[in-house]
Amino acid sequence: MKSYGQFCPIAKAAELFCERWTALILRDLGFGTSRFARLQRGVPLASPTVLSRRLRQLEAEGIVERRRSETGRSWTYHLTPAGKEFVPIVTALGVWGARWANRELADHEVDASLLLWALERGGRSDAFGDRRVIVKLSFSDRPLRKRNFWYLIEQGTTQLCVSDPGFEVDLYVTTTLPDMIYIWRGDLPLARAQNEGRFEVRGDAWARRAFPQWLARSGFGHIKSQRTSQPTKLPNTVRPKVVRADRIPA
Repeated sequence: MKSYGQFCPIAKAAELFCERWTALILRDLGFGTSRFARLQRGVPLASPTVLSRRLRQLEAEGIVERRRSETGRSWTYHLTPAGKEFVPIVTALGVWGARWANRELADHEVDASLLLWALERGGRSDAFGDRRVIVKLSFSDRPLRKRNFWYLIEQGTTQLCVSDPGFEVDLYVTTTLPDMIYIWRGDLPLARAQNEGRFEVRGDAWARRAFPQWLARSGFGHIKSQRTSQPTKLPNTVRPKVVRADRIPA
């Protein structure tokens, strides 16, 4: 870690906290993520080597502790008391970002992998009761090979599937990737997106009623942006094609 060359406590804390990827790693550890593979899903642009090095540095500084997994064949990562004191700082960054940094998405910010992981991690798995539910999510603006994803919700968990899990689909959700990000961030209300034809949900009535409770949103989505321009107008967005309910494939 680079040093500011100062004895000031702010400088010393910033040396740890402001290192690239650290705030995002602390964010996910604070959410309860503990396995290396799942931590990497939160920082997909960081290589495994970089993430491993950063975790070792945080462990050496007493911010993170490493424990043997239940099987004894791998490691899990957890915040120490010192690391937990960073969580309110991470939260404050999120509040500030929602209030002052939200804007229309740049091309390099339209990240499907991060969104899909956020939906998997944050989905309310109890929203459908004891039923096993399959939600098929289709991004109409993506190439065919990157368009369709499935969420398997059962036994209190939500699992992302990149190929058809082989069960009957209960809900068909069609939107664009940018619009789904805006909905997740709280910039675009779900009802407005549906009214404008930017978001469609098709399936049985019981599943459609429960869907809004299942759908994950950002924990900062309730914070109103103070920017003068709002990131909800997407003139170049490809709108999803309307498909009649009686033509949905089995």
